[in-house]
Amino acid sequence: QHLSLSLYIYIVDDLNFQEALEGKIVVKTQSSISHYGIRLTVKGSVNLQVRGGSAGVVESFYGVIKPIPIVNRTIEVKSSGKIGSGTSEIPFSVNLRQRDENLERFYETFHGANISIQYLATVDISRGYLHKSLSATMELIVESDKADLLQRPLSPEMAIFYITQDTQRHPLLPELKSGKICTQCSLSGPISGELTVETSAVPIHSIDLQLFRVESILLGEKIVTETSLVQTTQIADGDVCRNMTLPIYVIVPRLLTCPTTLAGPFSVEFKVAIVISFQSELSKLHKKSDPKTPRLWLAMETLPLELIRTK
Repeated sequence: QHLSLSLYIYIVDDLNFQEALEGKIVVKTQSSISHYGIRLTVKGSVNLQVRGGSAGVVESFYGVIKPIPIVNRTIEVKSSGKIGSGTSEIPFSVNLRQRDENLERFYETFHGANISIQYLATVDISRGYLHKSLSATMELIVESDKADLLQRPLSPEMAIFYITQDTQRHPLLPELKSGKICTQCSLSGPISGELTVETSAVPIHSIDLQLFRVESILLGEKIVTETSLVQTTQIADGDVCRNMTLPIYVIVPRLLTCPTTLAGPFSVEFKVAIVISFQSELSKLHKKSDPKTPRLWLAMETLPLELIRTK
């Protein structure tokens, strides 16, 4: 007998988490089946981990960091009964948060290196001891409630940066690059700005913008922070023309980013780096070098970036 179970959830754009989450359970079977109840469970949590290279020997004895629960709700969608042959659709509705309920705030869905904020909906159909139960799980992509979103418009101001011999930790031949970039960005919009190469005695190989996430976790009395690369976007290829304005327009990736979050046990922040790589024989010998570490053939300027969710 062929059985399949699917879970579909539809959320309107302006859903408030004090309102109902709605969807439908789809069961496909060649013949009718009996069951002992259909239950839906919605769980959300902040999962934290500290990898061996981030913490010392003493911290390794702390064991696994307990997840921070956000929501855990189970409802009975249907009591015991029968499901007919063919395709059956069973609608459901569940309130994720009750009024006056003291729960952790609903952080946005985020998949980081050490911090993961995830919401899962699971449906279980119990069929007794003689038959295998049916189960299906899907992830909910949660964004901030509109009531919590920033009311004021984004600041139009941009940070001005210069990449010169004085701003770098290693010697470079005379060169000067300047530009400006937004340091407060909406998750639904691009990271924008501009860059101008005024002079450069060394030929340029590439100009890239790198987006980093900075994840911090409170471990005992110590804060463990790790920076990891999210994405690299090429701004220019080759030895660009001098005194020509190059636009910066980078789309922020979904799920791998979230609003800048400063919570008690953890924080998620972001920064951007303008990376200038020069045409050098040295770069051919070290192709797998750490992108965060300045090399003799690289010039880098890093700026903080605040990501926010706007209406």
